[in-house]
Amino acid sequence: MFAIASTMVLGVLPHGASAQAAGVADAAGAASAGARPLPPVSPTPQSISRSGEDATVTGRVFVVADDRTDAAARDRLIRELKRHGAARVDIVSPGNVPPAGAGLLTVRLGPAERPDIANALGDTAVPDHAEGYALRVSGHPSHPQIALGGVDATGQFYAVQTLRQLFQRQDDDWTVAGAQAGDFPSMPLRGTIEGFYGKPWTHAERLDQMDFYGDVKANTYIYAPKDDPYHRDKWRDAYPTDKLAELGELVNRATANHVRFTFAVSPGGSICYSDPDDRKALKAKLQALYDLGTRSFSIPLDDISYTKWNCAADQAAYGQPGRTAAAKAQVDLLNDLQRNFIATHEDARPLQMVPTEYGDLTDTSYKQTMRATLDPAVVVMWTGTDVVPPTITNDQADGASKLFGRKVFVWDNYPVNDYGNTSGRLLLAPYDKREAGLSGHLSGIVANPMNQPYASKVAVFGAADFTWNDIAYDARTSWPRAMAYLAGGDPQATEALLVFGDLEHMAPTFGATPWQRQAPELARRIAAFWADWNAGRRTEALTDLRAYAERIEQAPAVIRGGAVEQGFTTDAASWLDATALWGKAMVTMVDALGAQDAGQAQKLLEESKSLQTQARAVRVVPARNTWGSVRPKVGDGVLDTFLAAASAEVGKE
Repeated sequence: MFAIASTMVLGVLPHGASAQAAGVADAAGAASAGARPLPPVSPTPQSISRSGEDATVTGRVFVVADDRTDAAARDRLIRELKRHGAARVDIVSPGNVPPAGAGLLTVRLGPAERPDIANALGDTAVPDHAEGYALRVSGHPSHPQIALGGVDATGQFYAVQTLRQLFQRQDDDWTVAGAQAGDFPSMPLRGTIEGFYGKPWTHAERLDQMDFYGDVKANTYIYAPKDDPYHRDKWRDAYPTDKLAELGELVNRATANHVRFTFAVSPGGSICYSDPDDRKALKAKLQALYDLGTRSFSIPLDDISYTKWNCAADQAAYGQPGRTAAAKAQVDLLNDLQRNFIATHEDARPLQMVPTEYGDLTDTSYKQTMRATLDPAVVVMWTGTDVVPPTITNDQADGASKLFGRKVFVWDNYPVNDYGNTSGRLLLAPYDKREAGLSGHLSGIVANPMNQPYASKVAVFGAADFTWNDIAYDARTSWPRAMAYLAGGDPQATEALLVFGDLEHMAPTFGATPWQRQAPELARRIAAFWADWNAGRRTEALTDLRAYAERIEQAPAVIRGGAVEQGFTTDAASWLDATALWGKAMVTMVDALGAQDAGQAQKLLEESKSLQTQARAVRVVPARNTWGSVRPKVGDGVLDTFLAAASAEVGKE
């Protein structure tokens, strides 16, 4: 499915820049006047094309900003300019721009309608869409300039995120590709929900995630770790002072990256819905986070029972426990929070909720009550047709929206690995099998990541790409761009990540059939090997497969070589250890197949078997997941099957 070739990573940008097929650029614009193709940009812009010559980053650069320029966008712009050749960056107001002709690069940043920006944008279309932006790079030698105009403050920030991917090394200088773009997100809500069971992310890991979401233009993070006691079991209790301080820092980091920190409280396991004191405690919990700067809130009511009440008063208020009564009680609580907390707090966004029936398309009295009585402003989350859906289609999304009486907000349980069928797995397959056009049927998608935050970036990168521009999304090109991001643009490290990711490609469901298969590239190569082997083309077969086996063996060392984000190497440490052993076992087995002497073949076979035993002895340490310290699975069902078949073949010779 995924051909792993060096062409995948040509043109990848350093400094965490993402990569994308150059075909995104307007074909006519790229071809005109012999212009070079534009660098890849992720997420895929709605529109990007050549505007003319590249602009050189001069030693001194003027940034034209005013009081309507977003501070976070300005600061990121300055940082990127200094990383790409500017020794000095001067901030000037629109009325104090030095005269043209000096040859110094001028970058204008602010609202798209600001007169100087509008003039510099020229005929570049400014989208009429929240979080949108327009960008134009003009490379005139005597007056190079860049215009970054946002529809709003977030649009300004996203314009800078696109600009950072247009820097290119040219001889001894840095240039900015001559591009123009008009861009905006297809979905209003994009990001993640930290909603897994098992060890929650650390504070440092969450801070890093906020920076990552800014890079990939994701605007939503929902704080809902199941094993945070103050989120679920001890929801009535106030956070300790030190924890509250951490949450405040996290809110600030999210805000700096234009990410909506969404605070979730899950009271369903113990709340007395009709108790005024419980409602008061819940509102106090939300108020504490509002005081820290949070403006988005969620009440997940998933994974609870509606066959019993937590207090006798609820039976008197809502009737015998069951679907209808549970819905009545939940609606009563949610409407109260929306109308008497959200609506009374300045800038608070509509309340989000997760229904107890969150993963199917069956109409029930629970859903009927929800759609008839839940305040229309409340946002309802849905996981698809199952807890882990193999696909999400436009028809399914429409069906769910009809059931709940509003466009649903998808909680996508990929790449989460907190359930039994994910035991021993990193889920590194691309974000896939979500239908193009979902942006017209959903209010957004958030991915539920793994307990391993850095390894989760592979799938989350793809989810951000999809939700930004689902029509143009292609998992086959997004996946190598995600790996390039983790590799800081290093081609060799990107290749190693692609080889490793293929061995961790399995995407399970709650059933027996996975929705993404294991090691498709390795499986393709092994199938080709046996076809050649059985056809008598044995030398060629051995040469080709051994070369790929060496890449498997060497991938862990390359990944640990310094280019790849260190957090990823920590998350994947046990899997990398096992991969090195499995790869060496495969190289040795291929050598056994090719050995001319029977004694040598037997010796190599035994050596391969010893390496396989060592690989099976590796355990996941530390055990962050609920499945504990288990054997890391590497290419299982493909690599081990080949080794068994090859062993039998050696025995026949």
